[in-house]
Amino acid sequence: MLSKKSIQFLDDLKANNNREWFLANKKRYEEYKLDYHQLIGAFLEVMKPKDASLEMLEIKNCTFRINRDIRFSKDKSPYKSHMGIWMNTNSSGINAPGYYIHIEKGKSFVAGGLYSPEASDLKKIRKEIAFFYEDLEEIVTDATFKKFYTGLDRNETNALKNAPKDFEKDHPAIEFLKLKSFTVSTKIDDSELIDKNFVATTVEKLIALKPLIDFLNRGLASE
Repeated sequence: MLSKKSIQFLDDLKANNNREWFLANKKRYEEYKLDYHQLIGAFLEVMKPKDASLEMLEIKNCTFRINRDIRFSKDKSPYKSHMGIWMNTNSSGINAPGYYIHIEKGKSFVAGGLYSPEASDLKKIRKEIAFFYEDLEEIVTDATFKKFYTGLDRNETNALKNAPKDFEKDHPAIEFLKLKSFTVSTKIDDSELIDKNFVATTVEKLIALKPLIDFLNRGLASE
């Protein structure tokens, strides 16, 4: 579980997102960072036996720097006021299917899949869907998956309005083929964050995504 101190630190940082406050609270940040790394370690310990593709991951592969990249952002707040844990099936950092945990008061969630793949990878996944869409249908309609998720995330930014190039508009998997990202997500209640079973209950949600992640990896491995 996460300590109440860490959650409060993020909450206070959100309200005082400036260098002066951060430097004045450096000791709190160091305590938060230790808690952050311990939580990642706890997740990896439980996840690795359940998904062998995570075996090579270390804590450092799953962390995010607290500093924001503000070069191209209108929001010039220098620090992230949330905690992110990313368990990518490729420890090199290359964009690949994986599991994500977002911790932010009132906005926490679990997610997984592949976000905004490169054009060449998107083409491979669409090819996999076109030929084996029944497998994907089975994954998203499975009872374990549906216990936590309603289906692949779909909105105006991650889905085409029309059929992608080289695919017929009446293809039986056309709604899957229109997607530009292949992710799913579900909310985490604030009360879960400090529950002693937080890691166990969250892993249950994460591992329900393994069949989807395996399907995406299969597509990426194809020629």
